[in-house]
Amino acid sequence: MSLGSKKNSGKPGDDGVVLLLGGRSEIGLEIATRLAPGRTIVLAARRSTELAAERQALLDAGASVVDCVEFDADDLDSHEKLLRSVVDTHGPLSVAVLAFGILGDQARAERDARHAVAVVHTDYVAQVGLLTHLATLLREQRSGRIVVFSSVAGVRVRRANYVYGSAKAGLDGFASGLGDALHGSGVSLLLVRSGFVIGRMTEGMSPAPMSSTPVQVADAVVRGLHRGASRVWVPGRLRPVFFVMRLLPQAVWRRMPR
Repeated sequence: MSLGSKKNSGKPGDDGVVLLLGGRSEIGLEIATRLAPGRTIVLAARRSTELAAERQALLDAGASVVDCVEFDADDLDSHEKLLRSVVDTHGPLSVAVLAFGILGDQARAERDARHAVAVVHTDYVAQVGLLTHLATLLREQRSGRIVVFSSVAGVRVRRANYVYGSAKAGLDGFASGLGDALHGSGVSLLLVRSGFVIGRMTEGMSPAPMSSTPVQVADAVVRGLHRGASRVWVPGRLRPVFFVMRLLPQAVWRRMPR
């Protein structure tokens, strides 16, 4: 299949490559599992030779091929080469999921500028670089879906996690604009705004109200892909809650917990 041989209807097709950028992500792997039957799945992560368990789980879920490739999100110069290599090896991308990121340590980030910058670099700068290369590649093939994970932490940034929240706010704005720029190109972007997700990334933290699990987030994402959505809130009831939250006076907002 040539790069320009297939238009995208806005829904993920039953064929085409699924690229998971962040091959150990709990949410990303749950999404890949749901899209796996009959598909080629590419897991991109650091220490890619150590992904045997993840690879086997996707094969057990029905994937026809699972390839593991080396990926360092913070190495911006490697992004374009990686994406081109995946397409050259496996063919056009159907769905690309950006599922990498770090939560960081807010207390440390407030006194350690290097740590603050590291959080923003991974959660915003690296995502911007990858999204720009992805958009170029998918425009060439005139098809494909991109899944980007924002967060309610970026909808209105809170004092309790403002470093992470600021990166997500920037990513949310960039992805929103990119989605508009892709309109009419055959390529589309699904922006996911999730609340607190109970998993490895938040291990040891007390769950916030209206928390979800990687399974619940993945279910919502795949439903959104199939209906051609541009936005998904997880859980959905967070959307009206944050509509109200945006109206709170700053003096009240700054005392809000995470």
